[in-house]
Amino acid sequence: MPPYTYERSAQLFQQAQQVLAGGVSSQFRRYGYPHPLFYTRAEGPWIWDLDGNRYLDFTLSQGPLILGHSHPEVLRQVEHFTRQGQLYAGGHLEEVELARQVVQLVPCAQRVRFSLSGSEAVHAALRLARAWSGRTRVAKFEGHYHGWLDNVAWSISGQQGELGPVEAPQAVPWSQGVPDHLAQDLLILPWNRPEVVFPLLDRHASQLAAVICEPVMCNNGCIPPEPGFLEQLRRWCTKHQVVLIFDEVITGFRVHLGGAQALLGVTPDLAVFGKALANGFPISVLAGKTELMELLAQGTVIHAGTMNSGVPSVAAALATLKVLREQQVPDRLHRLGQELMELLREVSHRAGHPMLVQGPGAVFHAGFTPLEKVRDLRECLRYDVKKYARFVAGMHDRGVRLIGRGIWYLSAAHEPQHIQQAAQIAYDVLKQL
Repeated sequence: MPPYTYERSAQLFQQAQQVLAGGVSSQFRRYGYPHPLFYTRAEGPWIWDLDGNRYLDFTLSQGPLILGHSHPEVLRQVEHFTRQGQLYAGGHLEEVELARQVVQLVPCAQRVRFSLSGSEAVHAALRLARAWSGRTRVAKFEGHYHGWLDNVAWSISGQQGELGPVEAPQAVPWSQGVPDHLAQDLLILPWNRPEVVFPLLDRHASQLAAVICEPVMCNNGCIPPEPGFLEQLRRWCTKHQVVLIFDEVITGFRVHLGGAQALLGVTPDLAVFGKALANGFPISVLAGKTELMELLAQGTVIHAGTMNSGVPSVAAALATLKVLREQQVPDRLHRLGQELMELLREVSHRAGHPMLVQGPGAVFHAGFTPLEKVRDLRECLRYDVKKYARFVAGMHDRGVRLIGRGIWYLSAAHEPQHIQQAAQIAYDVLKQL
């Protein structure tokens, strides 16, 4: 295999910086190796960059491409329905059918509303929870990502010294420009620490409208809930009439057709979905119980969006769900993911650079840490991120595309030979690390 070079992407990146802020349209794209790259096409598990390099892709565009790139059934349905119209500023048959299917699949989904992005759906969920409860504060967990909007852009990451004591976590703004006063509306909690979480919740119960969490903390460490933790959280929210919200933008339709709530057996009051639902087309879902969603139905709580339920996205979602069901994709991804996770553990130990690999399988996290298990954001801070960056660079130069912060995604386009190929390349890279 000839060595990978990136000259044409480097040249275009220089040009892009003259017209795009930072040369990109999303901040995460700034962190490409060896600099932001530009891509020309993608198919199945493969993606090609401007220099003609081909990569076995485990980023899947940060997770949406659950069927792989350019899935023919998705593209066929999008083309068919888009020829009839693109955006009606009104309802259409396919929108109702998609809603019906989501209601059938997702335990908490008695009614749904569609938006474009996960950030929008979270915003709507919090507005709805505040209106229903008559309270304003929201409890969120350190390390959990719920979009980039100001009211939730807190304690997503951070340094050990700025997080505060674990018994009283501090709200850490994710970005400059986030107003300080918004911290007053938040109660920050450590993940998987019931001995801390529930006393804090008890102390602030009368002020809380909602508790929001990723049911599996995918964005940092891909950390599952400790046994009984979500169940205890569900009971506490019911007792205190606080709305429990699951952010299933990553887990939804990936770890189970009904989301993590179906896999784990804990039903929230509201949930938001995105990413994998439409295999790369923009759509998100707010799903919830009728008594809450009725506030949207009545117009007491406003939710709007010109592009909501656009024909291409709805058609893509219907096609994606059809393939997910017929081919039992989540089960297959679980098996493939577990196989790849075990292979990465085995080859990393054999190469002398043992990796901690954890997660549900269809999505998981890999990294270098002295810990045998990572339970929360504070323990995530012990990952050796510089060493993992060298690993990612080595994989990239050998044709495997990874996300720099350690998350791996599987798709229906990945086959067992791709899993073996990735593990063998990982072994070769680790031996030279």
